[in-house]
Order: sequence, then C-alpha cells, then structure tokens
Amino acid sequence: MNDRFSFPITLGIQKAGLPLILTSGKLKNLCFLIDTGSTHNSLFDFVYNHFKDEFKLLEGTFRTMGIEGHYKETPIIEATFNFEGVDYTSTFFVLDTSEAVKQVQDETGVQIHGVLGIAFLLENKWIIDFNKYQIYD
Repeated sequence: MNDRFSFPITLGIQKAGLPLILTSGKLKNLCFLIDTGSTHNSLFDFVYNHFKDEFKLLEGTFRTMGIEGHYKETPIIEATFNFEGVDYTSTFFVLDTSEAVKQVQDETGVQIHGVLGIAFLLENKWIIDFNKYQIYD
C-alpha cells in the first residue's frame, strides 16, 4: 500500500475498548469514535455549541434516530479537522447525546465528541485493520 499514514488505534481500544482518534489544529483534542456501523457522521451538540464559529451550517435539516431510539430533526454542518497532519472536511449531523456520552465517560474516563461513520471512511479511503489495530489512509 502507498499510504499517507498508518495510525495505531491501540490506545483507544486499550483505554475505552473503542477505536478512537484525537484531532489537532483549530479543533484540537476532539475525540472521535470510528463507527463502522454508523451510516453518517455525527458531532455532539455540546461540541457544536462550544465551537459554533468553526463550523459551516448547511441548509436544511436531517431526520435521524438518536442513540436513545427517538427520531429528531438535526442541523447539518460541514466541519474540517486535522488528523496526523492532514485536513479532513466532511458533513456531520449535530446530535444531542448527553446521556450516552456521560455513560461512556463514566465507564471509561474518555469523553467522545462525535462519530466518524462509513460516509467518512469511504470519502477518505480509510481502511481499518482490526487485526493490527491500525488505520491506513
């Protein structure tokens, strides 16, 4: 493979049992869960409200099912973050996940700020090797 990078996800798996990445740049230290079961990317509303000026609010809303199983309308944003020296821009839905995030934080000590789903992985051609606990770009 001719990769721009390979990045170990071992720390997130050891610490929280989850494949996690941390961003850098303007949106420094945001912790994203890589979720191969999620069709969309999501950013949690407490992060959106804190960094509102860093995101581009797109027209319209998206009707999605939240973590707790209820449908709701959510804003659609475009966000750019830096990971391993590369800027990534993608579309995210803003979700209220305060209860779920609190539970994960209480159980693992890790606060998650959003989810990178299949849409992000396909757009950026990321490959996850769960045998080696690596992400390849």
